[in-house]
Amino acid sequence: MRPINLTLRHGETIALVGRSGSGKSTICQLVPRIYDAVNGSITIDGVDVRDLSLRYLRENIGVIGQETFLFHNTIAYNIRYGRLDADQAAVEDAARAADIHETIMMLPDGYDTVVGDRGHRLSGGERQRLAMARVLLKDPKIIILDEATSALDSRTEAAVQRSFEALMRGRMNIVISHRLSTIRDADMIYVVHEGEIVESGTHDELMRLEGHYSALCVSGDDIVRERLEVRA
Repeated sequence: MRPINLTLRHGETIALVGRSGSGKSTICQLVPRIYDAVNGSITIDGVDVRDLSLRYLRENIGVIGQETFLFHNTIAYNIRYGRLDADQAAVEDAARAADIHETIMMLPDGYDTVVGDRGHRLSGGERQRLAMARVLLKDPKIIILDEATSALDSRTEAAVQRSFEALMRGRMNIVISHRLSTIRDADMIYVVHEGEIVESGTHDELMRLEGHYSALCVSGDDIVRERLEVRA
């Protein structure tokens, strides 16, 4: 991968877009130190992530992916996994913020409901809202959304997206989605092509360029999945 310079400030959202294999996933994985940078550096508040303990770093990063991993345990346990010392009131506050509390209370066992292996007893939207509640309870500085709504139908995606907006408010956010509705309001969109950033700007600015980004967009409020992905 060629040299890349990106800046993400508190309260901002960036999106990285490009074809599969262009390097987006690698950038995403460098932030929580799944891999360490061989050259250059990743810094948070001016501090190289390699100088931070893994525990501190990952406590300050929340990731929601396409498939939410849920334990074969209760709903309360799965939310509390974001902060194991949280009391029940904090768990319920996080669920309310993720707009899942009322749904939970309609279940026969409420927060004591066992979700099943990988949460198979819940719908895709419900699983994503539990993931949001878990991250809200964790209260990290950085949020990474990795195709978090790609498995949802458009109606559910729209509802979950509204909850994501509340989750992301006041944090540093990296958005990963093939859907235009998810990335068009990002403060900055970076287009990655063959290991380098070839375009950057807001959605409107990039559309006016009529370059890589606009070529990948299609009419309507979506982006062709096979042609455009958003990963950091």
